[in-house]
Amino acid sequence: FGRYVWDVLHLDFGDSLRQARPAIEVVWEAFVWTLWLALITMALVTTAAIVIGAIAAFRPGGIFDRLVTFTSLIGASAPDFWVAIVGITVFSIGFGWLPTSGTGTVWHWILPIAVLFIRPFGLILQVVRGSMVQAFGSAYVKTARAKGVRDRSIIFVHTLRNAMLPVITVIGDQAAALLNGAVVVETIFGFPGIGKLMIDSVLLRDFAVIQAAVLVTALAVFLLNIIVDITYALVDPRIR
Repeated sequence: FGRYVWDVLHLDFGDSLRQARPAIEVVWEAFVWTLWLALITMALVTTAAIVIGAIAAFRPGGIFDRLVTFTSLIGASAPDFWVAIVGITVFSIGFGWLPTSGTGTVWHWILPIAVLFIRPFGLILQVVRGSMVQAFGSAYVKTARAKGVRDRSIIFVHTLRNAMLPVITVIGDQAAALLNGAVVVETIFGFPGIGKLMIDSVLLRDFAVIQAAVLVTALAVFLLNIIVDITYALVDPRIR
């Protein structure tokens, strides 16, 4: 066991039984795919959720706010596997617009990203809206309105930064879920990420790859949590 721990500290997990090469190489190749998928998805989700949620919260109870709330609740409740299957049935088989699986072109990425986008978008948007509604009731917002500050400045300059702490927490949580491997989505779309690799390795008893995948994923989540904590300090001077 001591030798095993020593090898792990040097990222040596042995060779993959299936591919007859170092397990860490197999895991790293798959993790890069998952990392890109997570980064692109979370960038789109974060931008869209913050902008739409902030605008909806500016006039709570309005038509736009009700529409956004209803849509986000549906998105947060939709199961990934069902959305993925419906997406393939409609856009790949029905209309023939997008490939059913693989990673050969940009078009292959659209359906996986779209499916992974829906649930985090609904969750983050709800948190953004709730946090912004609370912030809009603050005294400094009322003062800014009384001084005639433009609505855009009130939303994105005065209020958003003060409402971001709970939003950052949820963004970090959703990003960690993607880094853990979007197992269902990667399997359905044949995406060569860490989630699909774990499933294949479990089924084929490729223990070295399983151990390496678990450790790499754990380290990635650990680093992500550190980034979230640093972001807290950057956003809120009281934490610094």
